[in-house]
Amino acid sequence: MLKILRYLTKKDVLIIAIIALLVVGQVWLEIEIPRLLGEMAQAITNPLEPLVLSEIFVTGGIMVALALGSLVAAIISVFLSSKMAAGFARRLREKVFSKVESFSTAEVNNFSPNSLITRTTQDVARVQMIVGVGVRLFVRAPVMAIWALNRIASQNWYYLALMGGAFTVMAILVVFIIMIALPRFRKVQKLLDNINRLTRENLSGIRVVRAYNAENFQTEKFEEANSEMTKEQLFVERSFQIIHPGMALIISGLTVGITLITAFLISGTYEATVQDLLFADMLMFNQYAMMAIMAFVLLIFVFANLPRAVVSAKRILEVLDTQSSIVDGDGVMPIESDIGKVEFRGVSFKYPDAEQNILENISFTANPGETVAFIGSTGSGKSTLINLAPRFYDATIGEIFISGQNIKDYKLADLNRQIGFVSQKGIIFSGTIKDNIALGEMEDSLSEAEVLEAVEVAQASDFILAKESGLDSHTAQGGTNLSGGQKQRVSIARALAKKPNILIFDDSFSALDYKTDRALRDSLKTEFKGVTQLIVAQRIGTIRDADKIMVLDKGKAVGYGSHSELMATCEIYKEIAFSQLSEEELM
Repeated sequence: MLKILRYLTKKDVLIIAIIALLVVGQVWLEIEIPRLLGEMAQAITNPLEPLVLSEIFVTGGIMVALALGSLVAAIISVFLSSKMAAGFARRLREKVFSKVESFSTAEVNNFSPNSLITRTTQDVARVQMIVGVGVRLFVRAPVMAIWALNRIASQNWYYLALMGGAFTVMAILVVFIIMIALPRFRKVQKLLDNINRLTRENLSGIRVVRAYNAENFQTEKFEEANSEMTKEQLFVERSFQIIHPGMALIISGLTVGITLITAFLISGTYEATVQDLLFADMLMFNQYAMMAIMAFVLLIFVFANLPRAVVSAKRILEVLDTQSSIVDGDGVMPIESDIGKVEFRGVSFKYPDAEQNILENISFTANPGETVAFIGSTGSGKSTLINLAPRFYDATIGEIFISGQNIKDYKLADLNRQIGFVSQKGIIFSGTIKDNIALGEMEDSLSEAEVLEAVEVAQASDFILAKESGLDSHTAQGGTNLSGGQKQRVSIARALAKKPNILIFDDSFSALDYKTDRALRDSLKTEFKGVTQLIVAQRIGTIRDADKIMVLDKGKAVGYGSHSELMATCEIYKEIAFSQLSEEELM
């Protein structure tokens, strides 16, 4: 927990110091009230001196003033602590989000998106709560307990012994409960990640679930996970609920104990004056005892929530302390004569913790302006191969060169500026169509005319301009108000608007009809003639005009050449071709 406090700023530390002073002042004001109550009781019960009402009113007025002063100090300290904790949580969320943005695909998959969402939201909220409340209670509780016990000890050791026994019982109870509950906190957080995963799964696949009448199956799966989490949560909550009746029993016993001790002391003297003083002391000591107990209850509240916050803090630090496997290079510039050139030299790759390579010894060169396509059966490694070029993953063995430089030597931002990447699934963000096309650095630099040009080449103008708001038409999260083909064309337009040196299409034409596919490829040849293209496709018709085609099978290159060369030399390519087109169409 202490490690995460390193993200506090100097301003936060200053605010904490002010809060501590306010809390100490608040406690001092409160601790004086029982003393004045005792003096008031002595004045009322003292038979040797006449009762002076004016003195009682003055003492009462002072007590009211002390209470109001304590209230003002409490309000200010709560306001400052809440503001400081909210600012701390804001910075923490920003740091977690920024860290996740720097992660490679490997780190994201290692944590899982569901867990990262929980860590950014609920875990940060728990840390915020313990920082906001704890900064006051960690000062208030010990100061109040020490001052209250000091007042008790200065008068009668019987009361001090009674308080010591009560504190011992409470400490044993709390430590025992925390010891049995702490391991469950960690488990509850993991189960919450699982609940988030199942919920996201079900919502994203709701149409499939309904189409296959799998509602009951999904409900049972969710119910099982929910029941397991509920079971653990109930154990934790029930464990801590024992504290409340335990505290009530101890407080009641303490009150009875103070009364019995006072009765014992009074019975040992026959002087009325001494008896009156003892009775007044009992009222005062009872107030101090309650204050000391309340201080301990406040600490219990902190320690009851602290284990959860500690678990959350560790989960947050796991994210913040994780170093991305993809790091910036020294920042070389591309070689002018090779801009757009892509070269794979003996590249092999396997996913983290995998036993076997997904790709084996892949080598090819795509010169500036050339189109190289990749085809093969499902799972042959096509998408994995092109994901290595923008460094979503780093090659396990071998080297990749872009524009004449090893991609590991580039700064990631500089590498990304050279590449226009269109993923297998059209990714659409909430906003407008224009926002989705002019994304990132292009947002302020692209004119509407340039956006329209990219839309025209991507064959998206027919449906975009038909909308009432055109480029300003709303897009829902995930593009749920667009069809699959529309999402793909908007994604392609986004890559084209970037005017990159290299275009990578990861099966990005699959949702397009043959006519649109043909028109799009013709536009690319005309408008992006000097741009290198890497294309993953399943359709022979999409790639047959490529300069080079690589055929992959089980991660190995089993064929490389033009369409005509592969038809003559590569059996796997011929099988794929004849499964899609007739012999006349292929000639």
